[in-house]
Amino acid sequence: MAMRFAAIAIVSVLATAGTFVLVGPLRGYAETSGAGALKAVSDFDTIVDTRARSKAIFEEASRVLTHPRCINCHPATRSPTQGEDKHPHVPLVIASNSSLGPLGLACSTCHGPENRPIVGSRMKSIPGNAHWSLAPASMAWQGLKVSEICQQVKDTSRNGNRSHADLITHMGEDHLVGWAWHPGEGRSAPPGSQETFAALVAAWVKTGAECPD
Repeated sequence: MAMRFAAIAIVSVLATAGTFVLVGPLRGYAETSGAGALKAVSDFDTIVDTRARSKAIFEEASRVLTHPRCINCHPATRSPTQGEDKHPHVPLVIASNSSLGPLGLACSTCHGPENRPIVGSRMKSIPGNAHWSLAPASMAWQGLKVSEICQQVKDTSRNGNRSHADLITHMGEDHLVGWAWHPGEGRSAPPGSQETFAALVAAWVKTGAECPD
């Protein structure tokens, strides 16, 4: 463990003309690649039973919710994860009191308003967004079953007091949600697009917002 933190300590990030140069040992990052297409809402028209159709639609939408680009910022603890394998964030961040990071190491210390390329590392870019933050503790998804995530997503006491209509707007228009499909070089994107994902969420709501068993 001591060796690991020593390795973290020698990692340095330098900003040069808008491009980051990173020196030090890092875990490997998968090349950016899409995760295939999301099914369209019409693909579920053959499911006659409305409740069954609603559950099936959420299962499809969950391919986005459980993708590393989303779930890394919805961790089981107050420490974000990163990479395709969801390993601990480097450097270690414990955002116990704020979704914007601890005092002295806020998310904005490294994460700017846009993705930044890196030279000299297998980690090809540092992700960025103007609203970069960790999800609230009430929205921790890692380790949960799809059915549990579903219940959490529609529970106003745990989803930021969002109504069903608010959820559709959030999933379809939120800029940070949309970042997932534009994560910067070196990272895979979730399947489909934000538009298709939002259409699935809207169809799930329309069919009763039923959760898989």
